[in-house]
Amino acid sequence: MKSIRRLYFYLVTLISIEIVLWGLVSLLRSIVDKTISGGADALAKALALILVGMPIFLIHWLWAQRAAARDEEERTATVRAVFFYAILLGTLIPVVQNVLSFIDRSLVQVTGLGAERAFRAFSEQTLPDNLIAIVMNGIVAFYFWNILRSEWKTFPDKENFTDVRRLNRYIWMLYGLLMTVFGAQQILRFLFYIPGNVLGELGREVVVNGVALLIVGTPVWVYSWRVIQDSLVNPAEMSSTLRLGILYLLALGGVITVITTAALAMDTVITWSLGADWTFQYFVQQIGGPISVGVPLGLVWAYYGYWLNRHIEAVGDRIRQAAMKRLYNYILAFIGLVVAFIGATTLFGFIIDMVTGSGILISDATRGALAISISSLVVGLPLWLVMWRPMQAEALTQGEMGDHARRSVLRKIYLYLTLFASVIGGMATAVALVYQLIKLVLTGDGGSSFVNDVLNLTQLLFLFGVVLMYHLNILRGDGVSTADSLAEKQGGYSVLVIDSSDGFVESVKAALMKLGSKVQVTVTNPNGKPQGNYNAILLNGSLAVDAPEWIRSFNGSRIVVQNEAKNIVWTDDAAQAAQSLQQLAEGQEIRKQKMGRSPWTIAVYVFAALFMLQLLAILLALGISLVTG
Repeated sequence: MKSIRRLYFYLVTLISIEIVLWGLVSLLRSIVDKTISGGADALAKALALILVGMPIFLIHWLWAQRAAARDEEERTATVRAVFFYAILLGTLIPVVQNVLSFIDRSLVQVTGLGAERAFRAFSEQTLPDNLIAIVMNGIVAFYFWNILRSEWKTFPDKENFTDVRRLNRYIWMLYGLLMTVFGAQQILRFLFYIPGNVLGELGREVVVNGVALLIVGTPVWVYSWRVIQDSLVNPAEMSSTLRLGILYLLALGGVITVITTAALAMDTVITWSLGADWTFQYFVQQIGGPISVGVPLGLVWAYYGYWLNRHIEAVGDRIRQAAMKRLYNYILAFIGLVVAFIGATTLFGFIIDMVTGSGILISDATRGALAISISSLVVGLPLWLVMWRPMQAEALTQGEMGDHARRSVLRKIYLYLTLFASVIGGMATAVALVYQLIKLVLTGDGGSSFVNDVLNLTQLLFLFGVVLMYHLNILRGDGVSTADSLAEKQGGYSVLVIDSSDGFVESVKAALMKLGSKVQVTVTNPNGKPQGNYNAILLNGSLAVDAPEWIRSFNGSRIVVQNEAKNIVWTDDAAQAAQSLQQLAEGQEIRKQKMGRSPWTIAVYVFAALFMLQLLAILLALGISLVTG
């Protein structure tokens, strides 16, 4: 109940302060700049926003402050932390954007291009517009920053605020990095530009806008990243799941973009080498697109890939290190396999077209097909081999590392996803092939392209079969090796099951049989300890509460199975125990709820993950759109 009320007050406060803030900005702009923002309509809108938003903001914000002053839980709530850092983002990002607007317009005017050649969103703004937005947003940000800073010193438990602050830092880092990468891309794109006689081509404003992005974005990125790096002295920051996720995102996003742009650049070079009717100017412009995207994101990949490796090495545990590397390797291995498969089937299709006479070497279509096939094979096959071979070598090793590698969930996902794609693709291809043959039998006429179609479907079915059989053999080999290793381990492990005469032993044996376990089981009663050494004992909860001395002094592992017993309530932690006590005191029936991490903290991380995925999609879409013009 408190959480819902808290969410309501802080959400209304956040929305209302933004309404008041931009109402004030609009009011001041209408007063200062009459030619652009002035007029009765603009004045009326600004006053309406202020007059309606201000009372609502004051009512809800003052309530939130009084609640925080009375109750420590309110003051340290995750929703309050999200509110503070959200309002800081909502005010400081507009400050940065208005600084960027001013710098961009100043640069294009200094170079003699005119303000209209700046970014479209900035071209109609003026210096007073920017200054008013900067000052007003800065005042609001300063007010809430002072409150946050003063409260931070009084928190007995900073976990909620620490989690949200960490997310805030990474958002700023990604924001600055995105501006820096886009600015570098704009400059590189211009360097590959050769002026022509076509209206609407690239102009000098591209490099000027890129410089503006670098001037603003680079300091934001460098400062944010330095703050993040300096915070790593705190073990919680170093072991943060968010940090690991960001490093994976940037390293994988960078390498995937580099692979894509490398294939596009190679395709352009091969197409030109095969005699495409291109001018040198057009060739340079075509190859400039992928290079301008690949170079800055290649640097991102190299830099954050280095920090990802450093982060993994700092873990210390060899098994965990290997598991963390598998995610990176299996994703790239699958991408390399798909790209290589596309290249192989396209190359076979080109050869079939040449043999059957349905393709002409000098045509644009066949030239493009050959260029795509060669570039895909040259990029995809080495990528798959480089990433797959270490994973396969690790799985073939004997011992604990090999066992963990073969049983890895990521390895199973990779293998079964490949098998799924091969089976479905092969099935669809086989259907198309059988259709062609049945059609020929029934009509006696397969059409002019019958031979070409049958051969192309046959080669595609063959490739699907090769991929299927290879990975199926790998999966079978993993199963045999894992089964032998696990059976050996289980056979040397002995467990003592304490019989409590309530069907407990039978249920344990049935569960072990269902798993196919080879563990050595011995059954005894609680009254006497049997002879021999055992690795573990297994007993139910009611017996564990009042266990004999020999069970309490057992040196091995003791596995306790919860069971229903009179006046015994099982809880997972102190928070759940407190909840059970409160329900008993109120005469209620105990309803246990899992008391883990705060739901709002989980929500913050969910939204953070969605933001990171959106950022990755933006980077990929940016690369594709810029490459294709």
